[in-house]
Parts: sequence; C-alpha cells; structure tokens
Amino acid sequence: MNIHEYQAKQLFKTYGIPAPSSEVISQAAEAAAILPRLGGTRWVVKAQVHAGGRGKAGGVKVASSAIETTTIAAAMLGTRLHTHQTDAAGLPVEKVLIENVTAIKREFYLSLLLDRSRSQLIFIASLAGGMDIEQVAADTPEQLLTVFINPMLGLQAYQCRDVGFAFGLTTTQIGTLTTIMQGMYRLFLEKDASQIEINPLVETESGELIALDAKINFDDNALALHPDILALQDPAQEDDKENQAKQFELNYITLQGNIGCMVNGAGLAMATMDLVKLKGGAPANFLDVGGGATKERVAAAFKLILSDHNVKAVLVNIFGGIVKCDIIAEGIIAAIEEVHVNVPVVVRLEGTNAEAGRALLNNAHSKIVAATDLSGAAEQVVAFALKGTRAEAA
Repeated sequence: MNIHEYQAKQLFKTYGIPAPSSEVISQAAEAAAILPRLGGTRWVVKAQVHAGGRGKAGGVKVASSAIETTTIAAAMLGTRLHTHQTDAAGLPVEKVLIENVTAIKREFYLSLLLDRSRSQLIFIASLAGGMDIEQVAADTPEQLLTVFINPMLGLQAYQCRDVGFAFGLTTTQIGTLTTIMQGMYRLFLEKDASQIEINPLVETESGELIALDAKINFDDNALALHPDILALQDPAQEDDKENQAKQFELNYITLQGNIGCMVNGAGLAMATMDLVKLKGGAPANFLDVGGGATKERVAAAFKLILSDHNVKAVLVNIFGGIVKCDIIAEGIIAAIEEVHVNVPVVVRLEGTNAEAGRALLNNAHSKIVAATDLSGAAEQVVAFALKGTRAEAA
C-alpha cells in the first residue's frame, strides 16, 4: 500500500526524521490561512498523488505570495495529474501540500528496502539526489552506495558514518544522518514497510539535513496488524477494479491488453500471461482466483474482467488440485450464465477430474471452448481476440 507524501512526512517527524514545515489542504481558499503559520515569503505547492515525476508534470510549483499560492492550488485541485508513472487517465488531485521553500546547497538520495535475494534490508545512497534512481543505476552505477544490514545485528553506527563520509558530511551532519537512518530503520520494522525513500535528502545553505520528499510503501499482508497505517489508505489513488477484487480475496492488476485472464495461482497466472504474449496476444489483467475457485469467486472474477471494455476474449486456466475440475467447471458455467458473458471464453482445465470438467464445458454454452492443453488454449484465445468484436451483454 502506498501513502501520500504529506502522510509519509508526518510519520517521518514521529520517528525523528526532519522535514520542512508544511500543511495540507483540500480547498484552495484554505491556502491564505495557513501561510502565516508556515511563515516565510515563498512556498512550494505540491499535488498529492501516488506517483513520482510530479515536478515535470506540473504538479510541483513555487509561489511568492498568498494570491499566487491560492491560484496554483485552485489550478491543481480537482484535476487529474499525468506523470510517467501513471496511466493515460492520470490520478486525481484531491489535496495539495504547501511547505516553505528550502534553500538547497546539495541533494542526496537515500532509501531503505528489502533485498529478497539476500533476505536483508539494504540502504541505497547516492550523491545523485533528485534524479531518477533507476536511470542513475543504469548509467552511473558507481554513484550508488549499498549498505546491507545484518538482521541479527541491526543497523550499526559505523554504517551510517560510511554513508556520511560518502556524502562528504561534517561530523555534526553525520550525527543528523545517523538519526535519519535509524529513524527510517525503526519505521520500516515497526510498521512493516516495504520501501522508504527520501529523494531528495537535502543539505540546506545553513548546513541542515532535511527530507525534502518522502515516499513509503507498506506490505499489504501486514496491514491487519497496523490499523493506523491502513487508515492512511486513499482508494481514489487506486484502481477501482483492484479495490473490488480485494473484497472477494482476488489478486487483480489491470493491464493494457485485450485478453482477460483468470487463473488459480500467482505463478501459473504469470506463466499464462507470458504464453499469451508469446502467441502474439496482450493480457488485459493479472487475476489469481486462489486455490478455492468457488462459483461466487469465479462470478466476481468474470465481472471484473468484463468491466474492462477492451477485453475481446477470456482465457481461463485452472489447475484442479484441492478443488476438482468438474466442480470448477460447474462454477464457470454458472458464473458465465449469471454475468451474461458476451465474449469467447477459452477454458483449460488440468488436474483431478479434468476430463469430466471438459465434458461439462463442451455441452454447456456456445461461448465456451474447452481446450486440452495450455499452448493450444493460448493460440485460440489470441485468435478470438484478433478477429472478434465484443457484443453487447444480454
């Protein structure tokens, strides 16, 4: 789960990580009232969306008066911001963050995340703050410093000093950096984060270190343990279909293709999408219905798939293990009738009672094609998607 910048900075301050004075508003008229509390003569207005690249997309602007601040906020609020990290629809701007302009001397990059290959947390630091870190890693990897944290020992003071020396900081500044890194480490562990990023971490003209931006992602599987974090969720920043899927314990991600995919098991789902691409098609979604493919869950899955009007055909790939294939077939048939499926559906069943399941499908509905192998199923669904047009639902 992602949260907004203003929420991340509130958490930062709780963990002793310095950030600029700021306030968030949802109405432009509120801007004039908060500026006296912030003080200063120039302010930054930042659109609050769950995407990077806001500055280049016009989502971060500087104002030099109360009138200008209000005007900028009014122009942002109620719009949709398009960045290189959003789709064509962009994301709604319902809040803006207003904070004092910081006099920047230098910019750094600092993040904390999990290195799954080593089962260790890792700090990534760079002198190339404010830039796309993926591009820095690709073009100038020598600018990256990685610090692996032994899970038995935790973050050590010498590791913070190593980063400080790499940044060319003074002794006093290294002390502040140590506080920042220790705060990030505690926040990561105590709130089950999956990534904490400060880009940029800046040295001000007066020598202070401040988190000028803040990004935190949290482990969805641990949210039940952290109701305070779950309360920060903003559904408006998330895909509607993905939110609906969670209600039925479905794992769904919207993609840009025209072939709907419904599979049980995340690994099998990824393999299925790869095969669709190999056969010349484009998946419209990732959808894992899990091990218990009940009628209700299958019906909900079909509704999600068909709510995407780009879908021209559907591929169902189910491996029957705990749930038998004939039971799954009955659920698919009932679900197709219930939601009035209006596109071809290719179903590949394998596992317990697969033959019986295919027999049920062959005799059930003209829209259903029962495939005997996955490669053939992928070829069939791609062919349907290429030549088919979507009919109106009955």
